[in-house]
Amino acid sequence: MKKVVVFDYGSGNVHSACRALEEAGAEVQLSSDRKLALEAHGLLIPGVGAFSSVMQKLNDSRVDALLDSRLSAGRPVMGICVGMQVMFEKGYEHGIETAGFAQWPGVVDMLGAETLPHIGWSTIEVGQGSVLFDGVDQERFYFVHSYGVTKWELEVQEPFIAPVLTWSEHGEQFLAAVENGPLSATQFHPEKSGAAGIKLLKNWITSL
Repeated sequence: MKKVVVFDYGSGNVHSACRALEEAGAEVQLSSDRKLALEAHGLLIPGVGAFSSVMQKLNDSRVDALLDSRLSAGRPVMGICVGMQVMFEKGYEHGIETAGFAQWPGVVDMLGAETLPHIGWSTIEVGQGSVLFDGVDQERFYFVHSYGVTKWELEVQEPFIAPVLTWSEHGEQFLAAVENGPLSATQFHPEKSGAAGIKLLKNWITSL
């Protein structure tokens, strides 16, 4: 059974994510122990709240070094919601600019929609070659957010493999998920997306 650590840095209620991963077939530990987080088959970074406060907690827990260690060794990491947003260069929220982990270039900003936050089930446009969305590419997923990334800025040339980008729309098109080597992330909440979310997590666990 694959071992997944959900990194515990004090981010809201993450127990639903733990339960969903268990239902998807993983052995799950909610922990801030760096040794466990480094050695697990998969590491999940949850995210609930404002970009700046999440980044402060992650920085206090030295998650940047943890990410670098895992990703440089090709060990999978997955971010959810704000856990996806912090993988980009910076975020603007409530007039505050906050540096992210800069694993990907790009900016997290308020969506250009009449109604915010974007809450509810939305369709997605899955990129070719997706592993996460195998068998669920026609499903809807559950979103709760006002901010997102509307432009992908990373140019990849051969022999490097281009990331798989999945998009959704609320007022404007935004990134719903990214699959980039060992680093994957979703803007939506798989743990709140019913059977489709469990299948997506199972796909990720199977790939570990």
